[in-house]
Amino acid sequence: MDIEEYGIVAEQVLDAAPDAMLIVNEASTIVAVNNAVERLFGYTRSELISKSIMTLIPQRFHSRHEHNVASFIEDPIPRHMGNGKWLFAMRKDGVEFPVEISLSPIKTNKDLLVICAIRDVTERVRVEKELEKQTEELRHSNADLEQFAYIASHDLQEPLRSIASFAQLIERRYKGKLDNDADDFIEFIVEGATRMQKLINDLLSYSRISINDKQLNATDCNSVLRDVLRNLELAIEDSDGQISYDTLPMVAADRSQVVQLFQNLIGNALKFRKADVTPHVKILTAEEGDYIRFTFEDNGIGIGEQYKDRIFTLFQRLHGRNEYDGTGIGLAICKKIVETHGGYISLSSELGKGTTFTFTLPKP
Repeated sequence: MDIEEYGIVAEQVLDAAPDAMLIVNEASTIVAVNNAVERLFGYTRSELISKSIMTLIPQRFHSRHEHNVASFIEDPIPRHMGNGKWLFAMRKDGVEFPVEISLSPIKTNKDLLVICAIRDVTERVRVEKELEKQTEELRHSNADLEQFAYIASHDLQEPLRSIASFAQLIERRYKGKLDNDADDFIEFIVEGATRMQKLINDLLSYSRISINDKQLNATDCNSVLRDVLRNLELAIEDSDGQISYDTLPMVAADRSQVVQLFQNLIGNALKFRKADVTPHVKILTAEEGDYIRFTFEDNGIGIGEQYKDRIFTLFQRLHGRNEYDGTGIGLAICKKIVETHGGYISLSSELGKGTTFTFTLPKP
Protein backbone atom coordinates (compact mmCIF):
# COMPACT_ATOMS: atom_id res chain seq x y z
CA MET A 1 0.00 0.00 0.00
CA ASP A 2 1.57 3.31 -1.09
CA ILE A 3 1.32 6.67 0.64
CA GLU A 4 -1.64 7.78 -1.47
CA GLU A 5 -3.56 4.63 -0.59
CA TYR A 6 -2.76 5.16 3.10
CA GLY A 7 -4.16 8.67 2.79
CA ILE A 8 -7.38 7.41 1.23
CA VAL A 9 -7.82 4.78 3.97
CA ALA A 10 -7.12 7.36 6.67
CA GLU A 11 -9.75 9.66 5.19
CA GLN A 12 -12.27 6.82 5.04
CA VAL A 13 -11.56 5.89 8.68
CA LEU A 14 -12.03 9.53 9.69
CA ASP A 15 -15.35 9.75 7.83
CA ALA A 16 -16.59 6.52 9.43
CA ALA A 17 -16.24 7.96 12.95
CA PRO A 18 -19.61 8.83 14.57
CA ASP A 19 -18.19 11.95 16.23
CA ALA A 20 -17.01 15.10 14.51
CA MET A 21 -13.28 14.61 13.86
CA LEU A 22 -10.80 17.14 12.58
CA ILE A 23 -7.03 17.41 12.43
CA VAL A 24 -5.12 20.63 13.13
CA ASN A 25 -1.43 21.47 13.09
CA GLU A 26 0.68 23.38 15.63
CA ALA A 27 -0.48 26.66 14.12
CA SER A 28 -4.12 25.68 14.90
CA THR A 29 -4.82 25.38 11.19
CA ILE A 30 -7.39 22.78 10.12
CA VAL A 31 -5.85 20.26 7.75
CA ALA A 32 -8.58 17.61 7.64
CA VAL A 33 -12.22 17.14 8.67
CA ASN A 34 -14.73 14.31 8.42
CA ASN A 35 -18.33 14.26 7.26
CA ALA A 36 -19.62 14.60 10.83
CA VAL A 37 -17.89 17.98 11.15
CA GLU A 38 -19.80 19.25 8.13
CA ARG A 39 -23.10 18.03 9.57
CA LEU A 40 -22.41 19.39 13.04
CA PHE A 41 -21.03 22.82 12.15
CA GLY A 42 -22.80 23.56 8.86
CA TYR A 43 -19.58 24.25 6.92
CA THR A 44 -18.45 22.42 3.81
CA ARG A 45 -15.08 20.71 3.93
CA SER A 46 -13.56 23.27 1.57
CA GLU A 47 -14.72 26.12 3.81
CA LEU A 48 -12.78 24.71 6.78
CA ILE A 49 -9.57 23.29 5.31
CA SER A 50 -6.67 25.76 5.81
CA LYS A 51 -8.81 27.87 8.16
CA SER A 52 -7.97 28.47 11.83
CA ILE A 53 -9.66 26.30 14.42
CA MET A 54 -10.79 29.63 15.90
CA THR A 55 -13.50 29.57 13.22
CA LEU A 56 -15.34 26.98 15.31
CA ILE A 57 -14.74 28.62 18.71
CA PRO A 58 -16.79 31.50 20.15
CA GLN A 59 -14.86 34.78 20.30
CA ARG A 60 -14.89 34.95 24.11
CA PHE A 61 -12.89 31.71 24.34
CA HIS A 62 -10.12 32.62 21.89
CA SER A 63 -7.55 33.75 24.47
CA ARG A 64 -8.18 30.67 26.59
CA HIS A 65 -7.77 28.48 23.53
CA GLU A 66 -4.38 30.03 22.73
CA HIS A 67 -3.24 29.19 26.26
CA ASN A 68 -4.53 25.62 25.89
CA VAL A 69 -2.70 25.18 22.58
CA ALA A 70 0.59 26.31 24.11
CA SER A 71 0.07 23.96 27.03
CA PHE A 72 -0.70 21.03 24.75
CA ILE A 73 2.32 21.61 22.49
CA GLU A 74 4.53 21.70 25.58
CA ASP A 75 3.12 18.37 26.80
CA PRO A 76 1.47 16.59 23.83
CA ILE A 77 -0.35 13.67 25.43
CA PRO A 78 -3.92 12.43 24.84
CA ARG A 79 -6.31 14.39 27.01
CA HIS A 80 -9.93 15.24 27.56
CA MET A 81 -10.64 18.96 27.47
CA GLY A 82 -12.75 20.87 29.93
CA ASN A 83 -11.72 19.56 33.36
CA GLY A 84 -15.34 19.09 34.39
CA LYS A 85 -16.54 22.36 32.77
CA TRP A 86 -18.54 22.47 29.59
CA LEU A 87 -16.77 23.75 26.48
CA PHE A 88 -18.61 25.55 23.71
CA ALA A 89 -18.31 25.46 19.95
CA MET A 90 -19.97 27.68 17.31
CA ARG A 91 -21.78 26.69 14.14
CA LYS A 92 -21.60 28.58 10.85
CA ASP A 93 -24.84 30.41 11.72
CA GLY A 94 -23.29 31.72 14.95
CA VAL A 95 -25.25 29.41 17.27
CA GLU A 96 -23.17 28.16 20.20
CA PHE A 97 -23.58 24.70 21.71
CA PRO A 98 -21.85 22.68 24.47
CA VAL A 99 -19.31 20.05 23.45
CA GLU A 100 -16.90 17.46 24.78
CA ILE A 101 -13.46 17.48 23.13
CA SER A 102 -10.75 14.81 23.20
CA LEU A 103 -7.27 15.49 21.81
CA SER A 104 -4.81 12.91 20.45
CA PRO A 105 -1.36 14.02 19.21
CA ILE A 106 0.32 12.65 16.09
CA LYS A 107 4.01 13.45 15.69
CA THR A 108 5.32 13.64 12.12
CA ASN A 109 8.76 14.46 10.78
CA LYS A 110 7.70 18.02 10.03
CA ASP A 111 4.93 18.91 12.42
CA LEU A 112 2.82 17.97 15.41
CA LEU A 113 -0.73 17.18 14.35
CA VAL A 114 -3.66 16.88 16.72
CA ILE A 115 -6.78 14.80 16.14
CA CYS A 116 -9.75 16.53 17.76
CA ALA A 117 -12.85 14.46 18.52
CA ILE A 118 -15.86 16.73 19.13
CA ARG A 119 -19.17 15.57 20.54
CA ASP A 120 -22.34 17.64 20.81
CA VAL A 121 -23.62 17.25 24.40
CA THR A 122 -26.57 19.63 24.20
CA GLU A 123 -29.07 16.96 25.23
CA ARG A 124 -26.89 15.76 28.10
CA VAL A 125 -26.50 19.31 29.42
CA ARG A 126 -30.27 19.79 29.20
CA VAL A 127 -30.90 16.59 31.15
CA GLU A 128 -28.28 17.48 33.78
CA LYS A 129 -29.74 20.95 34.24
CA GLU A 130 -33.19 19.43 34.63
CA LEU A 131 -31.85 16.99 37.21
CA GLU A 132 -30.11 19.83 39.06
CA LYS A 133 -33.37 21.77 39.08
CA GLN A 134 -35.32 18.77 40.38
CA THR A 135 -32.65 18.08 43.01
CA GLU A 136 -32.78 21.67 44.19
CA GLU A 137 -36.58 21.58 44.32
CA LEU A 138 -36.43 18.34 46.27
CA ARG A 139 -33.88 19.81 48.66
CA HIS A 140 -36.15 22.79 49.30
CA SER A 141 -39.14 20.48 49.71
CA ASN A 142 -37.28 18.32 52.21
CA ALA A 143 -36.14 21.39 54.11
CA ASP A 144 -39.72 22.67 54.23
CA LEU A 145 -40.98 19.29 55.43
CA GLU A 146 -38.32 19.11 58.12
CA GLN A 147 -39.16 22.63 59.25
CA PHE A 148 -42.86 21.78 59.26
CA ALA A 149 -42.22 18.59 61.27
CA TYR A 150 -40.13 20.51 63.76
CA ILE A 151 -42.60 23.36 64.20
CA ALA A 152 -45.63 21.06 64.32
CA SER A 153 -43.99 18.75 66.82
CA HIS A 154 -42.70 21.61 68.93
CA ASP A 155 -46.07 23.35 69.02
CA LEU A 156 -47.79 20.10 69.97
CA GLN A 157 -45.56 19.62 72.98
CA GLU A 158 -47.16 22.20 75.26
CA PRO A 159 -50.86 21.23 74.91
CA LEU A 160 -49.95 17.55 75.07
CA ARG A 161 -47.90 18.13 78.20
CA SER A 162 -50.94 19.75 79.78
CA ILE A 163 -53.19 16.83 78.79
CA ALA A 164 -50.71 14.31 80.20
CA SER A 165 -50.26 16.25 83.44
CA PHE A 166 -53.99 16.67 84.12
CA ALA A 167 -54.70 13.06 83.14
CA GLN A 168 -52.09 11.86 85.61
CA LEU A 169 -53.52 14.20 88.26
CA ILE A 170 -57.02 12.76 87.69
CA GLU A 171 -55.59 9.25 87.88
CA ARG A 172 -53.92 9.90 91.23
CA ARG A 173 -56.87 11.73 92.73
CA TYR A 174 -59.82 9.70 91.49
CA LYS A 175 -58.52 6.21 90.77
CA GLY A 176 -60.65 3.71 92.72
CA LYS A 177 -63.24 6.36 93.61
CA LEU A 178 -65.16 5.99 90.34
CA ASP A 179 -66.35 2.82 88.63
CA ASN A 180 -64.02 0.43 86.82
CA ASP A 181 -64.83 1.87 83.41
CA ALA A 182 -63.75 5.32 84.56
CA ASP A 183 -60.46 3.93 85.85
CA ASP A 184 -59.87 2.24 82.48
CA PHE A 185 -60.70 5.43 80.58
CA ILE A 186 -58.28 7.46 82.65
CA GLU A 187 -55.57 4.87 82.14
CA PHE A 188 -56.13 4.98 78.38
CA ILE A 189 -55.79 8.78 78.40
CA VAL A 190 -52.54 8.65 80.38
CA GLU A 191 -51.06 5.92 78.19
CA GLY A 192 -52.13 7.68 74.99
CA ALA A 193 -50.66 11.02 76.08
CA THR A 194 -47.40 9.38 77.17
CA ARG A 195 -47.13 7.50 73.89
CA MET A 196 -47.82 10.67 71.93
CA GLN A 197 -45.07 12.51 73.82
CA LYS A 198 -42.58 9.80 72.91
CA LEU A 199 -43.72 9.96 69.28
CA ILE A 200 -43.33 13.74 69.12
CA ASN A 201 -39.89 13.59 70.74
CA ASP A 202 -38.78 11.03 68.16
CA LEU A 203 -40.21 13.16 65.33
CA LEU A 204 -38.30 16.14 66.66
CA SER A 205 -35.12 14.05 66.72
CA TYR A 206 -35.74 12.95 63.14
CA SER A 207 -36.44 16.46 61.85
CA ARG A 208 -33.31 17.88 63.52
CA ILE A 209 -30.92 15.51 61.74
CA SER A 210 -28.90 17.52 59.26
CA ILE A 211 -25.25 17.94 58.37
CA ASN A 212 -22.94 20.70 57.26
CA ASP A 213 -19.17 20.83 56.89
CA LYS A 214 -18.69 22.54 60.25
CA GLN A 215 -20.24 19.58 62.04
CA LEU A 216 -18.02 16.93 60.46
CA ASN A 217 -15.35 16.66 63.10
CA ALA A 218 -12.89 13.87 63.86
CA THR A 219 -14.87 11.67 66.23
CA ASP A 220 -13.47 8.92 68.44
CA CYS A 221 -15.94 6.02 68.28
CA ASN A 222 -14.45 4.52 71.46
CA SER A 223 -15.54 7.62 73.36
CA VAL A 224 -18.93 7.50 71.62
CA LEU A 225 -19.46 3.88 72.65
CA ARG A 226 -18.50 4.60 76.27
CA ASP A 227 -21.20 7.29 76.40
CA VAL A 228 -23.74 4.94 74.81
CA LEU A 229 -22.99 2.14 77.29
CA ARG A 230 -23.43 4.59 80.18
CA ASN A 231 -26.76 5.74 78.73
CA LEU A 232 -27.92 2.12 78.35
CA GLU A 233 -26.50 0.94 81.67
CA LEU A 234 -29.87 0.02 83.18
CA ALA A 235 -31.05 -1.80 80.05
CA ILE A 236 -27.78 -3.74 79.91
CA GLU A 237 -28.04 -4.70 83.57
CA ASP A 238 -31.71 -5.70 83.32
CA SER A 239 -31.06 -7.94 80.32
CA ASP A 240 -27.59 -9.10 81.44
CA GLY A 241 -26.49 -7.96 77.98
CA GLN A 242 -22.99 -8.35 76.58
CA ILE A 243 -21.37 -5.86 74.19
CA SER A 244 -18.10 -7.03 72.62
CA TYR A 245 -15.79 -4.91 70.46
CA ASP A 246 -12.17 -4.17 69.68
CA THR A 247 -10.61 -0.72 69.50
CA LEU A 248 -12.86 1.40 67.28
CA PRO A 249 -11.57 3.84 64.63
CA MET A 250 -12.00 7.58 64.22
CA VAL A 251 -14.65 8.91 61.83
CA ALA A 252 -15.61 12.32 60.42
CA ALA A 253 -19.03 12.93 61.88
CA ASP A 254 -21.41 14.88 64.07
CA ARG A 255 -20.60 13.21 67.40
CA SER A 256 -24.07 13.57 68.93
CA GLN A 257 -25.62 11.87 65.91
CA VAL A 258 -23.17 8.97 66.08
CA VAL A 259 -24.09 8.55 69.75
CA GLN A 260 -27.75 8.38 68.74
CA LEU A 261 -26.96 5.92 65.93
CA PHE A 262 -25.01 3.53 68.16
CA GLN A 263 -27.54 3.85 70.98
CA ASN A 264 -30.52 3.05 68.73
CA LEU A 265 -28.86 -0.06 67.27
CA ILE A 266 -27.60 -1.44 70.58
CA GLY A 267 -30.85 -0.50 72.34
CA ASN A 268 -32.83 -2.38 69.69
CA ALA A 269 -30.64 -5.45 70.13
CA LEU A 270 -31.28 -5.43 73.88
CA LYS A 271 -35.01 -4.82 73.43
CA PHE A 272 -35.65 -7.44 70.75
CA ARG A 273 -33.83 -10.27 72.50
CA LYS A 274 -34.92 -13.88 72.66
CA ALA A 275 -36.47 -15.14 75.87
CA ASP A 276 -34.04 -16.93 78.22
CA VAL A 277 -31.08 -16.02 75.97
CA THR A 278 -28.43 -13.53 77.07
CA PRO A 279 -28.39 -10.74 74.46
CA HIS A 280 -25.01 -10.30 72.81
CA VAL A 281 -24.00 -7.47 70.47
CA LYS A 282 -20.75 -7.79 68.55
CA ILE A 283 -19.27 -4.69 66.90
CA LEU A 284 -16.81 -5.10 64.01
CA THR A 285 -15.14 -2.49 61.78
CA ALA A 286 -13.20 -2.47 58.52
CA GLU A 287 -11.94 0.10 56.03
CA GLU A 288 -13.97 0.58 52.86
CA GLY A 289 -12.36 3.18 50.61
CA ASP A 290 -12.82 6.60 52.17
CA TYR A 291 -15.25 5.15 54.73
CA ILE A 292 -15.26 2.93 57.79
CA ARG A 293 -17.69 0.00 57.63
CA PHE A 294 -19.36 -0.86 60.94
CA THR A 295 -21.12 -4.15 61.62
CA PHE A 296 -23.44 -4.60 64.61
CA GLU A 297 -24.34 -8.29 65.04
CA ASP A 298 -26.89 -9.48 67.59
CA ASN A 299 -28.43 -12.80 68.59
CA GLY A 300 -31.97 -11.51 68.98
CA ILE A 301 -35.32 -12.53 67.54
CA GLY A 302 -34.40 -11.49 64.00
CA ILE A 303 -36.55 -9.89 61.30
CA GLY A 304 -38.74 -11.68 58.78
CA GLU A 305 -37.74 -11.50 55.11
CA GLN A 306 -40.99 -9.68 54.21
CA TYR A 307 -40.07 -6.72 56.45
CA LYS A 308 -36.49 -6.06 55.34
CA ASP A 309 -37.39 -3.56 52.62
CA ARG A 310 -39.43 -1.29 54.90
CA ILE A 311 -37.72 -1.65 58.28
CA PHE A 312 -36.03 1.76 57.87
CA THR A 313 -39.32 3.54 57.06
CA LEU A 314 -40.94 5.92 59.53
CA PHE A 315 -43.52 4.39 61.91
CA GLN A 316 -42.79 0.80 60.88
CA ARG A 317 -43.59 -1.46 63.84
CA LEU A 318 -43.30 -5.22 63.50
CA HIS A 319 -44.76 -6.01 66.91
CA GLY A 320 -47.68 -4.84 69.01
CA ARG A 321 -47.13 -2.27 71.75
CA ASN A 322 -47.97 -4.89 74.35
CA GLU A 323 -44.94 -6.91 73.20
CA TYR A 324 -42.34 -4.18 72.65
CA ASP A 325 -42.49 -0.47 73.44
CA GLY A 326 -41.48 2.12 70.84
CA THR A 327 -42.65 4.49 68.13
CA GLY A 328 -41.21 2.86 65.00
CA ILE A 329 -38.92 5.81 64.24
CA GLY A 330 -35.60 4.57 65.66
CA LEU A 331 -34.27 2.82 62.56
CA ALA A 332 -35.52 5.61 60.29
CA ILE A 333 -33.39 7.96 62.40
CA CYS A 334 -30.40 5.60 61.98
CA LYS A 335 -30.84 5.61 58.21
CA LYS A 336 -31.10 9.38 58.02
CA ILE A 337 -28.00 9.87 60.20
CA VAL A 338 -25.91 7.52 58.06
CA GLU A 339 -27.10 8.97 54.75
CA THR A 340 -26.56 12.58 55.82
CA HIS A 341 -22.94 11.53 56.44
CA GLY A 342 -22.74 10.17 52.87
CA GLY A 343 -22.83 6.50 53.89
CA TYR A 344 -25.24 3.61 53.49
CA ILE A 345 -26.96 1.26 55.92
CA SER A 346 -28.33 -2.23 55.33
CA LEU A 347 -29.30 -5.31 57.29
CA SER A 348 -29.23 -9.04 57.01
CA SER A 349 -31.41 -11.13 59.27
CA GLU A 350 -33.06 -14.47 59.74
CA LEU A 351 -36.09 -14.88 61.92
CA GLY A 352 -35.05 -16.40 65.24
CA LYS A 353 -31.32 -16.15 64.47
CA GLY A 354 -30.45 -12.51 65.06
CA THR A 355 -29.82 -9.44 62.93
CA THR A 356 -26.72 -7.80 61.49
CA PHE A 357 -26.74 -4.08 60.68
CA THR A 358 -24.00 -2.77 58.39
CA PHE A 359 -23.35 0.93 57.81
CA THR A 360 -20.54 3.25 56.76
CA LEU A 361 -19.26 6.58 58.06
CA PRO A 362 -16.54 8.72 56.43
CA LYS A 363 -12.93 8.66 57.58
CA PRO A 364 -11.60 11.88 59.13
